[in-house]
Amino acid sequence: MRAISGLWRWRHNPLCRGTDLAEAWVAFVALLLVLVAAPAAGVLAGGAAQDALQRSVRAQHHSRHLVTATVVRRLEALPMDADPEISTGGDLRHRVLARWTAPDGTERSGPVPARLPDPRPGDEFRIWTDGHGRIVARPLDTATATTHAVLAGVGTTLAAAALVEGLRRLTVWRMVLRRYARWDRAWDKAGPDWGRTGTGN
Repeated sequence: MRAISGLWRWRHNPLCRGTDLAEAWVAFVALLLVLVAAPAAGVLAGGAAQDALQRSVRAQHHSRHLVTATVVRRLEALPMDADPEISTGGDLRHRVLARWTAPDGTERSGPVPARLPDPRPGDEFRIWTDGHGRIVARPLDTATATTHAVLAGVGTTLAAAALVEGLRRLTVWRMVLRRYARWDRAWDKAGPDWGRTGTGN
């Protein structure tokens, strides 16, 4: 609104310089870009991120499997840092030696983190594996993917708006420098005698 009111104010003002009108137009164009182009860029970026992330969600859910593991023996307790998406401040996983059957039917065993309060031999828990029984991270869920896509869109919008504002400031700064240079040339042309009686006669 400030840019629009500035344009209207200078429209018929006899004191309006060309640079004043140019600065107002630069501000107006920047305002339009911030209000229209930046959100459009955010929507496009968010949509592209959503498509890519949802494809990743489908691929991960297709290739990763939830299987039941059985505790063989307890090893040592570790802070839960394997899966940050399901960790909480006070959550603690216990490292256990476990065995499980892979989706392809092979028997597997090895040390794994178990979310059990007091793991004992024979206790069962669920783990994510690939098709060959190798332990993998939990697959990305749809809601988390959508959240990441929204954040990507918002970030793109803010970055585009900041870029437009930066270009506007740079343009105005260069215009002001040119204006000062013209003033300096005008003062040099007037010379040291300006304002004295009889100067220019």
